[in-house]
Amino acid sequence: MPALATSAGPEPGLYELLAALPSQLNPYVSRPEDNTFLLDMFGEKSLHSLVKIHDCLQHYQECRPAPAQDSAGTLARDLSEDLQGKAANSEIQELVKLLSRPHVQSLLSVHDVVAQKNYEPELPPLPDDIDDDEDSVKIIRLVKNKEPLGATIKRDDDTGAILVARIMRGGAADRSGLIHVGDELREVNGIPVDDKKPEEIIRILAQSQGAITFKVIPGIKEDVPCREPKMFVRTLFDYDPREDKAIPCREAGLAFKKGSILQIMSQEDATWWQARCEGDANPRAGLVPSKQFQERRFALQRPATPLQPQKAPTRRMSGFRRSFRLSRRNKKTNKSMYECKKSEMYDMADVPTYEEVAPYCRPNGAKHRLVVFVGPSGVGLNELKRKLLISDPQHYSVTVPHTSRAKKNQESDGVEYHFVSKHLFETDIQNNKLVEYGEYKGNYYGTSLDTVRAVLSRNKVCLLDVQPHTLKHLRTAEFKPFVIFVKPPSVERLRETRRNGKVISSKDDGGTAKPFIEEDFEEMVNTAQTMEGQYGHLFEKVIVNDDLTTAFADLRLTLRKVENEKHWLPVSWTHS
Repeated sequence: MPALATSAGPEPGLYELLAALPSQLNPYVSRPEDNTFLLDMFGEKSLHSLVKIHDCLQHYQECRPAPAQDSAGTLARDLSEDLQGKAANSEIQELVKLLSRPHVQSLLSVHDVVAQKNYEPELPPLPDDIDDDEDSVKIIRLVKNKEPLGATIKRDDDTGAILVARIMRGGAADRSGLIHVGDELREVNGIPVDDKKPEEIIRILAQSQGAITFKVIPGIKEDVPCREPKMFVRTLFDYDPREDKAIPCREAGLAFKKGSILQIMSQEDATWWQARCEGDANPRAGLVPSKQFQERRFALQRPATPLQPQKAPTRRMSGFRRSFRLSRRNKKTNKSMYECKKSEMYDMADVPTYEEVAPYCRPNGAKHRLVVFVGPSGVGLNELKRKLLISDPQHYSVTVPHTSRAKKNQESDGVEYHFVSKHLFETDIQNNKLVEYGEYKGNYYGTSLDTVRAVLSRNKVCLLDVQPHTLKHLRTAEFKPFVIFVKPPSVERLRETRRNGKVISSKDDGGTAKPFIEEDFEEMVNTAQTMEGQYGHLFEKVIVNDDLTTAFADLRLTLRKVENEKHWLPVSWTHS
């Protein structure tokens, strides 16, 4: 048989020899089944792991540092005494003086302490009462310092044994690699657990600090599946494990707020995922309800009838030129592409749980994201858009709406409106070419998708405000909308800030200005609460328009970050 190591240099380790052995033996194997046997035997994962450990220990034995002298302090004192009787030349005097200095003596003393200390790992002694007939008992010692162990336990319904139910990724148990799902727990710090409830054992572990000793019987080992790739999700609801009666271990739960970015570390459990907050320095994962489980829970809490798209706010006309809000008497005529779709996916709103996302930063030269405003009438959407347009008209722009009414003498096509025939408008409605539309005094008004595309193609930021039920249709990879919810302050604050304010109707309604009344304030707040409750999971930014100057400053800063900084988008938007 040829030598396994033929090249010059250091002798190969046992792992390298093992890896090379099948190919070296192949010429001498005649039967295919023998070759298969050899490959299976030498390719066994556990054998490779043991050999790797052997090589690491061997390398440590050969390369570990050893002190040249473990009593440097004593040697220095003896040398000083011997030098005292020698000829008193300047070098000897300087050396004696140097060795007698306190900081040099302290340094040598510390050196001796370190050199004489044994740093070899000490394994815990085996208990004396281990039954020789007991199957594969393992004694495990872990160090736990003010952090959860990172494992949950359960009682087996058939045998009554206490079993390890799950290992939390990144926790102390996971990092040790010594405890596995399915292991049977017998003792904790010498305390038998056979007669204890899982809650009692958890309390023992929570109160323990420092080294914790476990006596376990390993579970039946199966081939460990490859860990699924980690994914990121944006949370669309608030979650507090302390209030969740279904969670198997409240201490292992991970609390989060709507809009948080979670890194999903494990989906092995169909009911409880393991996750950590993105950017959190703590490596330990926590339990969160899985998407499927949370959707079922939300579905049970919902009314029996499907949610219908929210109707337009019931307030007087506020202008068709840039925002399609309808009066109380005409509110039923407001339509959107969302309502035109006949598919069930448009008739039923998605249950808001998690949305898979990926990091995104707009490449140089790429189109800007569509900026969509949502809010109740009278909250100040048009004022904020107008201030943006004035601040930088070369950067921000709005769409020109379409209408089926006749053009007036002082109007120009493509300036005030795009004037089209009623038949053409209805054709665009049927072909789903409109973001949303309404009918007023027998004429159609609406915003087309092509006008949005026209603004974006000029490398401008398109500002658009819509009814919230339209958002679902706009949320596509083409537009990548950034949704801003403009929220009113309290009714009391509205009375203070808008006491002298007025609602200006459109030119088509006479261009009259009417002051706010108490009913307007209450309706504005109630409508905002309804919008936020039903569509809040789609809002990426909430701006409270208490003071217009402050709200505008917050808006400009937000849009600057959207254009220049990394943020999170749905995966389907970034992979298209």
